[in-house]
Amino acid sequence: MTQSDAAGSTAAGDPLVVLDHVDKWFGDLHVLQDIELTIHRGEVVVVIGPSGSGKSTLCRTINRLETIDKGSISLDGQPLPAEGKELAKLRAEVGMVFQSFNLFAHKTILENVTLGPMKVRGVKKADAEKRGLELLDRVGIAHQAQKYPAQLSGGQQQRVAIARALAMDPKVMLFDEPTSALDPEMIKEVLDVMVDLAKQGMTMVVVTHEMGFARTAGDRVVFMADGAIVEENTPEEFFTNPQSDRAKDFLGKILKH
Repeated sequence: MTQSDAAGSTAAGDPLVVLDHVDKWFGDLHVLQDIELTIHRGEVVVVIGPSGSGKSTLCRTINRLETIDKGSISLDGQPLPAEGKELAKLRAEVGMVFQSFNLFAHKTILENVTLGPMKVRGVKKADAEKRGLELLDRVGIAHQAQKYPAQLSGGQQQRVAIARALAMDPKVMLFDEPTSALDPEMIKEVLDVMVDLAKQGMTMVVVTHEMGFARTAGDRVVFMADGAIVEENTPEEFFTNPQSDRAKDFLGKILKH
């Protein structure tokens, strides 16, 4: 795949996530069709496309929230485990930020961030709290550490979700439409945190409708339609010179809005 190779050459490191001929069906619906995708260490891959194109399903297969029917997925050279302790271990290596924030309502912001490292990694409470406060500071809400999720805005809650995922020191971060549930004025504060992460070299797979983020923070744009990867390229090339009719049509509609 020459476009992919050209785009991937800007990436920082060796292959970290490899999807090899992946297929997925929901009943008769072929939601992922022969997906071949390699994400390099330190690379930010932005997945875009019309609704129903398979973007979120693709994202969710990488930490096995969705199983696949054919093909294989590997993380850091190891195939994704099917179940049990090995699967839990894998999920500790793959941070995930969803549309909804999925925070524990009855726990403080700091407790939400420290729970994973303490339970899964066996980190001592004092160490987890020190790291948790550092991460909350990094996403700009350390002063909210003792509040509960309901006391925070949607944008603040999503930043907590990002800090919580980072607390596990993941090898890769997955973002599934992280701003789609937010009011417009809150979108920028979350995207700013994500841009900062990208600059610091975090490997990221981002499913989003935010084309500005794709242009400024992405190393590579992957365009999906009807369950397939139609086109992939550098953001500059993709947005200024799309190769496929589907991409041209998609961009044309977006630019009208």
